[in-house]
Amino acid sequence: MKKLRMAVLGVMMVACLAVVGLAQDHSRGTSTLTLKGKTISVDYGQPSLKGRTTDELLGKLKPGGVWRLGANTSTTLKTGIDLAFGGVTVPAGEYSIWMRRQDDNSWKLLFDKKHGQWGEPTPDPAECFASTPLTESKAASPVETLSLTLSKVSGGGALTIQWGTLEVSTKFKAK
Repeated sequence: MKKLRMAVLGVMMVACLAVVGLAQDHSRGTSTLTLKGKTISVDYGQPSLKGRTTDELLGKLKPGGVWRLGANTSTTLKTGIDLAFGGVTVPAGEYSIWMRRQDDNSWKLLFDKKHGQWGEPTPDPAECFASTPLTESKAASPVETLSLTLSKVSGGGALTIQWGTLEVSTKFKAK
């Protein structure tokens, strides 16, 4: 009887730990795009606002502050082709991407050759090999869960990041 109680208790403890672990996990989102026959994809954790605002969450970032752009494992951009973001070329490969608040409160997208980082710490912007400005606009309607979307636009593609009332984007071309 004592062995049975211990076994049941053990199973209950494992089940409780699994539930707690799942409750803390954020779902992952993906977006893909094909340009010149090559695939570009972004994979990211999807935090939700849960009654908060992006101003509350991202407003804490001082100029120079970096946001990991998602939850849990860093957001990963994979590209099978070189991409030109304005005057910056991102070679085919796999990168973590981050957002950095500028002195004027605008945003830049940072590309880090290291990827797969879990949570913090964020990279030193000086160690990221490239960055490109993000164009900010007001979202048509608030978005509860973080969304990153790759889409075709004239002459190339665009990456759009939406969360709450924040909407930022950048365009790129396949090289």
